[in-house]
Amino acid sequence: MPEASEPGPTEWVTGIGPAVGVGPWLTERGEPLPDDPRYDPELLAEGDRRNVVDRYRYWTREAIVADLDTRRHDFHVAIENWGHDANIGTVVRTANAFMAAEVHIVGRRRWNRRGAMVTDRYQHLRHHATVDDLMAWARAEDLAVVAVDNTPGSVPLERTQLPRRCLLVFGQEGPGVTEETQDRADVTVSIAQFGSTRSINAGVAAGIVMHAWVAQHADLGRAW
Repeated sequence: MPEASEPGPTEWVTGIGPAVGVGPWLTERGEPLPDDPRYDPELLAEGDRRNVVDRYRYWTREAIVADLDTRRHDFHVAIENWGHDANIGTVVRTANAFMAAEVHIVGRRRWNRRGAMVTDRYQHLRHHATVDDLMAWARAEDLAVVAVDNTPGSVPLERTQLPRRCLLVFGQEGPGVTEETQDRADVTVSIAQFGSTRSINAGVAAGIVMHAWVAQHADLGRAW
């Protein structure tokens, strides 16, 4: 069943600058239409202005997801949503960019899709009502749980080797990761900061930690 969410943008169209994507296949290629089930007849006829890399132009959503499923990484991402955090869309978009296996939303089921820029169509999502549910799932999947927060007892991300198979857990903007999650995590990592602010945006923090995992474990030769 699709995850409940709030409305977000449906096309990668801003009205600013040149058009994104490609026009109809015959106009762009001047070649016969491809006989390939991965291609969407409507997109071939009308063009493809979606927020996807060129490799996936004209492909159906189902074909894109199936191809991504052959390349997903071994880390999962979870974000707590007790207060209806607006950063979840950004986390989903970044998780898609770094090819997370799945994004887990803990707490409220509804979330604002706007920041996801429709990448939630291609990223597997799972809802957990409670921290208990999330932790039980992670243990069943044999994933190390890595909480991300700059609290006492945390270890610097910059000096930490992240587990290859892991669940990265982020708190919502303001309060950060709940004490319940930190108590049950295998490790809590913090991001080095040098300015006056107490913390950085949850969406930004998620991107930094996901990139750290990619730098340590991903086959960079397979990046687009």
